[in-house]
Amino acid sequence: MSGDGQRRDGRTPPPAALETLTARFDPSTIDLPRRGARVRLGVTGRGEWDALVSSAGARLERAGDRPDADATVTADAATWNSVARDLRGGMGAFRAGRLSIRRNLNLGVGFLAATSGAADPERLEVRHVRTRVGAISTFQAGSGTPVLALHGLGGTKASFLPTMEALAPHCRLIAMDLPGFGDSVKPLGAPYDAAFFARSAIALLDALGIARAHLVGNSMGGRVAIELGLSAPERTARIALLSPSLAWLRERRWVPFLRLLRPELGLVQAAPRAVVERAARRLVAGAGDGDGWVAAGVDEFLRAYLQPRGRAAFYAAARQIYLEEPRGPKGFWTRLARLAPDSLFVWGREDRVVPIAFARHVERTLPAARHVELDCGHVPQLERPRETHAAILDFFAQDARNKVPPVRAEASGDDQGR
Repeated sequence: MSGDGQRRDGRTPPPAALETLTARFDPSTIDLPRRGARVRLGVTGRGEWDALVSSAGARLERAGDRPDADATVTADAATWNSVARDLRGGMGAFRAGRLSIRRNLNLGVGFLAATSGAADPERLEVRHVRTRVGAISTFQAGSGTPVLALHGLGGTKASFLPTMEALAPHCRLIAMDLPGFGDSVKPLGAPYDAAFFARSAIALLDALGIARAHLVGNSMGGRVAIELGLSAPERTARIALLSPSLAWLRERRWVPFLRLLRPELGLVQAAPRAVVERAARRLVAGAGDGDGWVAAGVDEFLRAYLQPRGRAAFYAAARQIYLEEPRGPKGFWTRLARLAPDSLFVWGREDRVVPIAFARHVERTLPAARHVELDCGHVPQLERPRETHAAILDFFAQDARNKVPPVRAEASGDDQGR
């Protein structure tokens, strides 16, 4: 027996905190599979219980020898009690590292959002939106001026959870899984280049009835934001670029080989799953250190990559990044000079993916662009959230002279979001 009179074998009723959370589960904040989902709630040192969630609500049962859950959410008893008392405490505990989410970050975050007790229109919602390119998975929170967040290669919308916390009190933030990644549609044969992703972002804005939005893009998402600014400036307000992917300027000796290699080969997984998982966790620094942000991010990457369509999309997108022509009439750097929307570039001094040396090339090409340098690597919004989000908010606030209409009068009938 434990100090509170409960047995440690999980055979007693679940802790009151878990019952409180399950009782206030609101299925209207999250799109669930038709079959529902199983979210395993672990209380460190005391056992595990499963929340069976569906469009009808949620109920708890002992985990016992049940099959693997769709997602696991784990914290100590004190943290669960705090989350149950504070209606918005779940996401705060996750961001602070006191609560871990594994296996399916989208579902785990959705569970915390659905049990927050929030009823205001600005609450965090996990939504699929039907668009002309297919279903796009989103996190949405806040109200007012719309901001669209675009993640990097192999990432998901979850990389912008700290951004949602920082920006949602000031705007309507929509973080999307780009097609091919996370929980969005993964069409076979799509080019998965910047132009394709930009068209998909426009399709999402159309479905949500948004005429014009600020953009925040990290890595490959930054390249997509630039493409939006070039191809659809009338839909683009200001652009905040966090370590954006840019066309290579050095010699690309593998170009002839990659032009022959088809990304559809990714439909076949040559290496056993266990080998892929070990390689991913070994290559990403910090992935094996507990249950933090990095480990959860690797889970999200593997969840998509281990699907044939997700693997093919990853290879296709990586191939397009490498093959992009830097010079010439249609080259990236030639086109970049024509970028009309105001832009902010946030660089990481320790970034090994997009080295800060690129900043001088951007300064020559876009002399009016603004630049911020931070002591971080390739994902500033996770590594230096306070400085990154302060810079973004200040940059967007300077757009007061150019009002951004938050919503068009008529929205598409395909909208499943707010």
